[in-house]
Amino acid sequence: MKYRTIGTDPATSREVSVLSLGAMLMGTQTDEETSFAILDRYVEAGGTFIDTSDNYAFWINGTQGGESEALLGRWRRSRGIGSEIVIATKLGARPLAAGTHYLDNGEGLSARVIRESSAASADRLGVDKIDLLYAHIEDPATPIEETVEGFGELVKDGTVGLLGASNHWSWRVERARNLAAARGLAGYEVLQYRHSYLRPRTDVPHDLSHHGQIGTAGADLLGYADENPGLALVAYTPLLSGGYTRADKPFGAEFDHPGTPRRQEALRQVAAETGATVNQVVLAWLIGGRPAVIPLIGASSVTQLDESLAAADLDLTDDQRALLDSAH
Repeated sequence: MKYRTIGTDPATSREVSVLSLGAMLMGTQTDEETSFAILDRYVEAGGTFIDTSDNYAFWINGTQGGESEALLGRWRRSRGIGSEIVIATKLGARPLAAGTHYLDNGEGLSARVIRESSAASADRLGVDKIDLLYAHIEDPATPIEETVEGFGELVKDGTVGLLGASNHWSWRVERARNLAAARGLAGYEVLQYRHSYLRPRTDVPHDLSHHGQIGTAGADLLGYADENPGLALVAYTPLLSGGYTRADKPFGAEFDHPGTPRRQEALRQVAAETGATVNQVVLAWLIGGRPAVIPLIGASSVTQLDESLAAADLDLTDDQRALLDSAH
């Protein structure tokens, strides 16, 4: 396993593995025994960065979520896991009532929600301090100033280490970071967005915005991260939910453009040269690219996890990267 540092302040920065493990479906779709086996294998392989949210996975059983955090809490206690494993969670998109959805009944990012929901997450996880806390989605109804101060207070009082943002327009992230700096508060240092090798059309309307794919790392967000090396970029759904290798998992409409088959062919060529799988090439491309990315991998079995873990040791040559980068 390889590692990198997230955060710029030595007092709060953490060294994490270059592959993060997503726990979204653990405790709901993925049963406890299988989840524990996947988590154990991840740690055995040197993994140290686990991702969850306070709303995972409300859509499976019609709840408000929290099952993933609660499972991670049980796993931590049963294995004696301490601060050596960095656990990131998110708030802002938890439905306010069972059977509802965050799109029309979400908790939002008010100072009260930030304070109360972070405390509830810490309780479910069984931790005194949340290592990394994300603003999960934008909350246009709450002033950015209130959100910035709410998150900053958690870092100031020591209940949260690092802050991050997911599924925000880059201009809003920058505005929040500037506000935090002006007030002497901690700001967002980790960004989590959907990102992979294939390039989607970002103008396709999204549930969170009629303007387009707010949660996808497009050119603007990637350029922003590249120009700010203190920011860490975490990529969710890097393997496009199995789309690279499974015929029963077709890509969405946003990938229906001439660049997709060209990049698929480049992937196949590099995979053949390296003897790696297409999925492993995608993950290696992300890890060693510009900006460097921490892929957030999901797994429903230990075997599936092992394929992704092997990507951490795959070093692409300059020529292979040039081939992959030049495919349009």
